[in-house]
Amino acid sequence: MLGVAYGVATNQWTGQKLDVMERQVEQAAAIASEAEAKAQTEAARVAEIEAKAAEIQEQARLALATASGGAVSEPAPAMSAGYGLGRAAHPEEIAAWDVDVLPDGRGLPEGSGNAFDGEEIFAEKCGSCHGDFAEGVDNWPVLAGGFDTLADEDPVKTVGSYWPYLSTAYDYIYRSMPFGEAGTLTPDETYAIVAYILYSNDLIDDEFELTHENLAEFNMYNAEGFVVDDRDALEYSQWRREPCMENCKDEVQVTMRSVFLVETPPEGGSNSVMNHARDQALPSFTADGPSFIPAAAAQPEQEASAEPEAQVADAGADLLKDGQKAFKKCQACHKIGDGAKNGTGPHLNALFGRTIGGVDGFKYSNAFKSAAEEGRVWDDESLAAFLTKPKDYIKGTKMAFGGFKKDEEIAAVIAYLREAGQ
Repeated sequence: MLGVAYGVATNQWTGQKLDVMERQVEQAAAIASEAEAKAQTEAARVAEIEAKAAEIQEQARLALATASGGAVSEPAPAMSAGYGLGRAAHPEEIAAWDVDVLPDGRGLPEGSGNAFDGEEIFAEKCGSCHGDFAEGVDNWPVLAGGFDTLADEDPVKTVGSYWPYLSTAYDYIYRSMPFGEAGTLTPDETYAIVAYILYSNDLIDDEFELTHENLAEFNMYNAEGFVVDDRDALEYSQWRREPCMENCKDEVQVTMRSVFLVETPPEGGSNSVMNHARDQALPSFTADGPSFIPAAAAQPEQEASAEPEAQVADAGADLLKDGQKAFKKCQACHKIGDGAKNGTGPHLNALFGRTIGGVDGFKYSNAFKSAAEEGRVWDDESLAAFLTKPKDYIKGTKMAFGGFKKDEEIAAVIAYLREAGQ
């Protein structure tokens, strides 16, 4: 009986186990069927999206081809090597844009120029903004002088006094000047202009030939005045700290304004007198902030009247006319004739026999003040020496004019000054 009972029990357990296994197989089959159906649905959706994307791309291609006038049957560009836009630049095209010049001379085009030729080019191309002698017009940049001002509170940073490398002057002028006509200068014209700027700063004589071979070797006045900014490596870690964001002020008020203009006015401007290298006063302070109009300029001065033809119609008319023509190099700063008043330079009426630096009300440089204290006067001899090389005759003058190159011009100018300034 025990054996029969054991056999019956064993058969029952085996049957139950088979039932469980059958149910598990049915559940797995149901899950697999559901997953297959879901996968088919997702595949259909992906195919639908891809078809829609292809349709949109084709529409875009047709629209682009129509807009560009191309044939709509042209195949879309292959995308494997990039976006299929444009083409590689030709070497000639790259060379046309590759005009930067480095301090060691790399990038300089072949060419040459001297100050004698550069004076005429500078007057034509640059003089309207920078003055015929690089002295600056109104608030446009002065390019010459300022050598004794770099330690001042208001240093005059010119090409001569401040720039460390001459390559910067060539690079900027060649690619960006003249104003409104950038890119029109030839390499030779640029070399000549740079040479004239050097000449205006007394760094070369007028016969010096500036070329692509010697420009990089030219030592500028302030070449050693710059240091590498290594504060991030040597100092930054010592004083860097997180900013304090507590106990901040409830209100912030402007307590001071910048004394100096930081951009060139669109029309040059006429009120700024920041440049003391041109014998003008520094800005004064008022209750409303700094003023760029000196007291002497509070009332606009009447421009000197044009020289009447009668002044040059006497004996020696040809010489006087030559002098009047040559005087154009001076009239940007100096006035002469009826109604002449002080400008950037003193008026030149009644010049002969006058004490050097002796015009009342004009702010002379220290060099001219010393000449006045010595009792030196203007006569034919002193004028001839001064007009030949002003910076040699009056050591330390801030006048940027480098002097006349021809004796005939000097004689003509002296004759004109004597006649027109009576």
